[in-house]
This record gives sequence, structure tokens and C-alpha cells, in this order.
Amino acid sequence: MKQFDVPVFYRSPLISAIKKYRKAQDKMKRDFTPTLLDFGPLQIYLARHFGFCYGVENAIEIAFRAVEENPGKRIFLLSEMIHNPRVNEDLVTQGIRFLQDTHGKVIIPLDTLTSDDIVLIPAFGTTLAIEDQLRKKGIDVINYNTTCPFVEKVWNRAGQIAKKGYSIVIHGKPGHEETRATFSHSAAGAPAVIVNDMEEAIRLGEYITGARDFSGFAEDFKGKFSDDFDPEKDLRRIGIVNQTTMLASDTQAIADYFKSLMIRHYHLTDQTIAEHFADTRDTLCYATNDNQTAVSGMLTTNADIAIVVGGYNSSNTSHLVELCEELLPTYFIANENMILSKTEILHYDLHTKTEQLTSGYLPEKDPVKILLTSGASCPDAIVENIIQKLSVQYGVEKKIALLVNEFEQQAISE
Repeated sequence: MKQFDVPVFYRSPLISAIKKYRKAQDKMKRDFTPTLLDFGPLQIYLARHFGFCYGVENAIEIAFRAVEENPGKRIFLLSEMIHNPRVNEDLVTQGIRFLQDTHGKVIIPLDTLTSDDIVLIPAFGTTLAIEDQLRKKGIDVINYNTTCPFVEKVWNRAGQIAKKGYSIVIHGKPGHEETRATFSHSAAGAPAVIVNDMEEAIRLGEYITGARDFSGFAEDFKGKFSDDFDPEKDLRRIGIVNQTTMLASDTQAIADYFKSLMIRHYHLTDQTIAEHFADTRDTLCYATNDNQTAVSGMLTTNADIAIVVGGYNSSNTSHLVELCEELLPTYFIANENMILSKTEILHYDLHTKTEQLTSGYLPEKDPVKILLTSGASCPDAIVENIIQKLSVQYGVEKKIALLVNEFEQQAISE
């Protein structure tokens, strides 16, 4: 896989040594057990896969290259390039300005731009309408387009099934940048509608079977369907694609639900299923799939707590939190500064959308066992900082250097 030129301050000597060792030990990526960092009284189990993915590293490389290649020019990002506060703050310090916030709210109007300006398209991609506006301004939308190739793969898949006469059902979060972009590209070729979860999928299914009157569709799916969408006609043939960072099990369950519904409703067989349901392979990105599978592997460990690191608005990170919460007390933090002491931690609650202060998060036992992972947009340096912060609480921070050497030697011996 391509190696990207990512600033060294996002790297981590410890994490790099661990990943190199695990890669040498497990070239086919079949072992999803965590890596044990044994500090004695503190044991940290690090997920097999976590951190920067291909699309994120690609986006970061392009963004820093844009700054280097365009001294003196105004450089803008359409919105957050990735969902990590530290990376976005670093881009701001480089002089890059945001045109929109993460929800699409305008910060700097597009009509204030000129053809001399540089605009970065984020890793999530953008809508066709915004691309068109930029082109009309004479702004290049290709050279500094950081759209993840796996997001573009979903667009291509939607285009393929659209040409075969299917409508597109997108499993995604309606307010997320990637879903907005995927919806725009899908709707350009076929009728499209978004479902956020199984509850909405079932509601949409009731329009397919006639259990719901079509007159209620516009209100039920307000803001989630393409222009001139006709549920009576456009739900007869469908294909499912997803926002690449959703839970794989959720997307599969939704696809299975629609497939079985179509089989029952239209009395289909294996030979006739294609008349009403597109045979789409899963469109989840490889990194999201690996990270989720690695968390499942990590959760087989008899641990005390889990810590998940990433931006609060990161979809892929939030799903890692959800997986951990099913089995363990889980703390979702953005960086090491949220570990206030051995007794207190500041963390984000996905359900209330607020930060909370928890006391006594580390049990009084020996050893304390912690599961640790991070989202696809979180720098490895932050993960090492968290390991450092936790090790300080137990007075064992000097062992980090020994662990780096240990894993480097093991990688060579493999």
C-alpha cells in the first residue's frame, strides 16, 4: 500500500514499533487479538487495528502539500478535512480557513472566493452542486481534492446500479458530510433516499409493502429523499449502499432486511431476485471494517474498562464506542488532557452529547486492565500520549522506552 508523507508529529515511536511487529507477525491480517503492553500494575490491551487509514493519510498529505505549493495564496477547506480536532487545529495554524462547519453551515460564503484561491475538498467528498459552484469560480476542484478513494468507490457502486434501473437506499447519518456527498452523487443518477437505522429501514419497508399510505412518505423522510422521488414507483427496485463508516453489522442487517422483504413481497426466487433487489457487495471501507473487527477481538479480553480516542463528531469512532459500551465501562476521549488524574477522567457521552466528569474510573486492583483503541482520523501520537499519561499514574512510564526496543527487536526477528 502507498506510503504517505505525513508530518512526523502525528507519528509515534511506540505505536510504529507495535504496528511493524504485528504486521511482520500477521501478514494476512487474520489475527485480531490485541497487543498487550504489560506495565506490571497496569496492563493496556491495544487493538490490532486503529488510527490513521489510507484516506486520512492521503488527505493530510494533500493538505500540507497545498500549503507548501501555494505561499501567499488564500487556502480554504470546504469543511473539516477529517473529524479530528487536533488535525483541524493544525491546518488552521498553517493558515487554512474553513468555508463551512461540519454540519454544512456557511462560515465564509463561496461567492467571496476568486479563481486565485485554493480550495481543499475534504476526505468525505462534497456535493455536485458545490463542485459546480467552485468550477464556475474558476477554482480547480481536482488538484487538491482529498476525497477518500473508498468513498468514491461507494459513488461508483451507486452509479452502476442506477444504470440498471434501481433506486438507491443509502444507510447513513443524514447530517454527516459523507452522507450528503454520497446522496448528491447517487441522486444524480437515480432516485435516492437515506435511512439512518433499522427503525427507518423498517418504516421505508412498510411503504414498499403498502402497510403505510404513500401520502405520509414526504413527512416521514423529510430532507432525506431526492427531488421528484415517487415512493409508489421508485421503491419497486432498490439497491443498498452506505456511508463507509457505519457499523458493518447494521448495514448488513438493513440489506438483509430489504432483501428478504422484497423476496416475500414479490414472491421472488434466487433466479428472480435481481428484478427488485440489486446484488450490491458491502461498501464499508476496509479500515472501518478492520477497526470494528479488532474491537470485537479486543473485547474477548477480561478487562476493567475501555478507552476510545477520537473526535466527538467522528462517525467511525462513535461506533467503536458503541461496541465497547455493550460489555464494559467505556470512556470516549479526544486526547490525553482528558485524563485528569488516577481518579478523574473527562469524557464524552454519545447519548447526551455532553462531556462528563467521572471519578473512580480506574478500579483499585492489581493489575488494572484497560482496552485501548482509536478512530481512523486519530494520530498515533495522541494514542502514545494517552499510554504515557496512564503509565505516569502508576509510576511506570520509564518502561515505554523498553517496550519500543522490545517490539522493534521482535519485528526484526519475525
